[in-house]
Amino acid sequence: MHSNTAYAGLKVIDLSQGVAGPYCAMLLAQHGADVIKVEPMEGGDWSRGLGVRYGDQTAYSIPANVGKRSIALDLKSDKGRAVLWRLVHGADVFLQGFRPGVIDRLGFGYPAVIAVAPSIVYVSISGFGQTGPLAERPAMDPVLQGYTGLISENVGEDGIPHRVPVIPVDMTCALYAFSAVAAALYARRDSGRGTHIEASLMQAAAGLQVVRMLQTYLEGELRPAAAPSGIYRTADGWINIIVARQHEWVALCEALALDTLVADPRFAAIDGRIENAEALRALLRPLLAARGFAAISERLAAHRVMHERLNAYREFLEQPHVAASGAIGWITHEHVPQTMPLPNIIGAAPFHTDDPRAKAPGLGEHGTRILREHGYTETEIAALTADRVLGN
Repeated sequence: MHSNTAYAGLKVIDLSQGVAGPYCAMLLAQHGADVIKVEPMEGGDWSRGLGVRYGDQTAYSIPANVGKRSIALDLKSDKGRAVLWRLVHGADVFLQGFRPGVIDRLGFGYPAVIAVAPSIVYVSISGFGQTGPLAERPAMDPVLQGYTGLISENVGEDGIPHRVPVIPVDMTCALYAFSAVAAALYARRDSGRGTHIEASLMQAAAGLQVVRMLQTYLEGELRPAAAPSGIYRTADGWINIIVARQHEWVALCEALALDTLVADPRFAAIDGRIENAEALRALLRPLLAARGFAAISERLAAHRVMHERLNAYREFLEQPHVAASGAIGWITHEHVPQTMPLPNIIGAAPFHTDDPRAKAPGLGEHGTRILREHGYTETEIAALTADRVLGN
């Protein structure tokens, strides 16, 4: 069995919404699992409404749901809950992302599900966790960026703390949850028993920041780890230069024909370069600003000094190395007017347009087929639709 189909035959019920839970379930789908996304009748997963809409999807919902099948159910009704119980039968993984207590009121809390499916891996994803004074608070990525210290550590040259715009907390939570599910499924092979995995945006954010958090806790206000590492303006853009070790400092001086600085007592050792960082940068700024990136890069690369251009996303996607490395899959979507870039998943098969794993489902798109697979007759499906229990 190829690694990208390792979960073939596994059935996943995904009730989560937003990004963290859905992205975790999407990773299971990319490795072969049959992921059934159960969504509310009205509007579906709320990520379908975030930002510009392409049909009933957005840039948030598409990457978090490719490879899944969608069914829209009214879980506030007895009939809708009965359908969900039918779906739970034979499932291997159950994901939910409601605030603590909500899923229990719906009747699908861990004790209820494990009673009928003792081998299921049950995943609860929340903002602040399942216990504690803040457990029931609603929370999204920016809230946890602020709460856990990420925003306060990301102070710009304007002196203002800034939110990181790429939802790192959601994505980190998804990855931690996916790794926990993988471990639980591996353990289940021997024990035959399921487990309850509690994942929170808060815990994921703390894990993401562990190095910086530990440094500041032990050392107080941090000084730069190295100099002259940093961002510099060039004649045609910006460059990021990293000089972390002594031989890299020597190499930088050789690359930029600054050999005299190697012997300068202010800069000879790492501690001196950090102490005199501003004076050192003042020497480098005009030199780098007078040259174009290509010329600087050629010299730095020849001396193996770590550096790179500061690209915008579109510039990154157009880089020859990105194409040559196969990092990005380009797919089409019926409601999007141009091909879309999807970063290929490490360990999974690359995305391509004709692969069902590269398609994000429309709301309720597979409801009828899913019910047929679970033993419902055409008459029963028609009745559920007429009663507005099933959305199509």
